[in-house]
Amino acid sequence: MTKKERAMEIADILESLYPDTPIPLQHQDPYTLLVAVLLSAQCTDVRVNQITPHLFAAADNPFDMSLLPVEKVEDIIRPCGLAPRKSKAIVDLSKILVEKYAGEVPQTFAELEALPGVGHKTASVVMSQAFGFPAFPVDTHIHRLAYRWCLSTGKNVEKTEKDLKRLFPEEIWNKLHLQIIFFGREYCPARGHDMETCPICSKYGRKSLMK
Repeated sequence: MTKKERAMEIADILESLYPDTPIPLQHQDPYTLLVAVLLSAQCTDVRVNQITPHLFAAADNPFDMSLLPVEKVEDIIRPCGLAPRKSKAIVDLSKILVEKYAGEVPQTFAELEALPGVGHKTASVVMSQAFGFPAFPVDTHIHRLAYRWCLSTGKNVEKTEKDLKRLFPEEIWNKLHLQIIFFGREYCPARGHDMETCPICSKYGRKSLMK
């Protein structure tokens, strides 16, 4: 079996388990999604979803957010971690959206990645989930599972993204990256993982393939 054939069988398993893929981060529009994804760095989606209602009650658009003191934003988002850096980025990017984009979130990777606090992974999530652009956001969980399933060498997230894009059809990227995240949380955790009972690792895991 080729790696591409194995990848497609894994995709079939994921589709059977997760035919519906709701976006884990609660949001109302591209702007609130952008802010939520920025907050999710080194923080769980559950915690972000607990904090964003309080933040968006204070400001849920770039016009209002740009007027908030950074200290107020920092105080609200403190439970998400990295609050000083994230709060400054949120206020600064909001000002840029108002001044340069009339309050709209830009729809290109280059423009998104030029915003404060927005890296390639955050831009990929916004492009795929807010605008439907084919993208394959790779976080640490997807990076780990791609290595565990022998779909990538695991050298870095950039290499993993390229490997996964080569293996899977573009039309399933947006859904598949969410399916992998859901699967990792339910069946394939980083620690305490039982390879023998895992629906994918038991068949296609690195240890299984090396037997």
